Amino acid sequence: MSLWSRIRRRESVAWPSGRVLAAVALTVALAALASGMASWRQGIAALDATLDDKLSITGHTLASELERMRHLPQVLGEDPRLRAALLAPGTPTRIAAANDYLQRARGLTGADEAYLIGTDGITIAASNWDEAGSFLGMHYGFRPYFQRAMQDGTAHYYAIGVTTGRPGAFLSARVGPEVAPLGVAVIKMELDELELAWTRAGELTAVADADGMVFLAAPPGWRFRPIRPLDAASLTRIAAEQRYAGLDIAAAAPLPIRDNMLNQPRHGDLRIRAASVPGTDWQVLVALPTGPARQQAFLIALVTATAGFLISAFAMNLLQRRQILRLRLREADRLEARVEERTRALALEVEVRTRAEAELRRTHESLIHAAKLAVLGRMSSAIVHEVGQSLSALDNNLAAAELHGTQNRPERLAPALERARGMLRRLQGVVARLRGFGSRQVPVDLGPVRVDQPLQLAAELVTPRAKELGVTLTLPAADTARVTGDGPRLEQVLTNLLLNAVEATARSAAPRQVSVSLHPAGPDLEIRIRDSGPGIPPELQHAVLEPFFTTRTGEGPGLGLYIVQSLLEQMRGELRFAAAPGGGTVAIIRLPAVLEAVA
Repeated sequence: MSLWSRIRRRESVAWPSGRVLAAVALTVALAALASGMASWRQGIAALDATLDDKLSITGHTLASELERMRHLPQVLGEDPRLRAALLAPGTPTRIAAANDYLQRARGLTGADEAYLIGTDGITIAASNWDEAGSFLGMHYGFRPYFQRAMQDGTAHYYAIGVTTGRPGAFLSARVGPEVAPLGVAVIKMELDELELAWTRAGELTAVADADGMVFLAAPPGWRFRPIRPLDAASLTRIAAEQRYAGLDIAAAAPLPIRDNMLNQPRHGDLRIRAASVPGTDWQVLVALPTGPARQQAFLIALVTATAGFLISAFAMNLLQRRQILRLRLREADRLEARVEERTRALALEVEVRTRAEAELRRTHESLIHAAKLAVLGRMSSAIVHEVGQSLSALDNNLAAAELHGTQNRPERLAPALERARGMLRRLQGVVARLRGFGSRQVPVDLGPVRVDQPLQLAAELVTPRAKELGVTLTLPAADTARVTGDGPRLEQVLTNLLLNAVEATARSAAPRQVSVSLHPAGPDLEIRIRDSGPGIPPELQHAVLEPFFTTRTGEGPGLGLYIVQSLLEQMRGELRFAAAPGGGTVAIIRLPAVLEAVA
């Protein structure tokens, strides 16, 4: 059997067993599930925080709107003209003076209506006394806002007007002392503008009364529907008060939120929060869809599974190649011991060695390419976030352009389209950088390379990851310094070292900053990358350059710095590490400098 056949046979038994592959697949699946669940929990937590903010803002906005008019009925009731009209309701001059006062008060305060009710529940003066649908002479003694004001002094109530048919909030106050009341002053506020603002903003917001009946809502389909089924007693009382006159409340279907219990940790298509409106017996509800959180969790799980399978495949391939390498070295030793008796097979051995060297070169290039893919994998979540933001901005600008187009507003259409094109160009730039960085390298002749160009490209790839980890990346000012080397290889070196510096800095409590500086060093140029991380112990500063050595257990095969050093050696350069003053590490790249300046 020939040497090559023996190597091939031993390679064939180096593949992992089916059990090992099944265990790897199960581990990756569990990791993807765990990451997806963690992302789901984080998404729901962020959703709840947003809902709490919206709930607070909406509740205080509604309370402030009511508070603006809350004391107006009491102020109106102190006016002597209204009191005089209540004392002598049969006197035309007093009624006319009260009507005129209420009409002017309506115009000055912004209330929708203002009127005065006697103790018998009959309206004796109103701001709309001279308009169609006037309240004069109407009996409102059955309304709770009249009954409660007579009993407690003040009241608030939301209902559909039995005279106008328009809904609104009624604020009332008793006129006169409790022992001898003269009547009740009432103002009406229509809250349609507030509801319209919610609808325009795309909010999912509702306000319900004490019985759970929604009377303000965005979307409009929630309006005048209960948040829970109403019992017979409540339906009877609402009908007697004519609170929602003209509507069949008994036939209104409850809102479909029973599977999303208010303020409970169960999740459906909507996440809902509810709270009381200060100063009222009303309840405000805000909701947000859980779909985006679910989509993000699925995407995170998918990315984790993809990265896990790629890393597992890389690790198994690396293990197999190491086994093959050991076999070949053993065969080489055996060949050296039998060289005299194998003289006739010399030509064949030379051929085998030539093939082995070619395979080793291909293996080395594959390792370099795999290292680049590993770097992209480490930055994948930040890159996905950047792409997602650009896509969201692109969608918003295209939606705005569509709206301007349908509304025939060309002066706004063109800027919206230009912003969309800018987002598209940004996405194209991200994709182009990723495609260029992830492509395989081919051997090239060394030549002059401007340092700032590969440094800028490397920074653009690492910046999303730096932002994700809260690390500030500082580059030197534009410089025309050149070194002898190869642009793509120098870019990969800088990307690996910058990413290592960013991730090391993220593990430190010190100010998180990574800086790059250029320093002439005789005939060479030094590129120094300084981080504020925990630093590399002096006894490990040489060991980290060895293959398969890593200080971060479980985060990689330990080939990154080894490949960086290999690439620098191809460009006649070197890499070393030093402790940074004040803590951290300085990675020093030394390359032959080119003295001529570039125009």
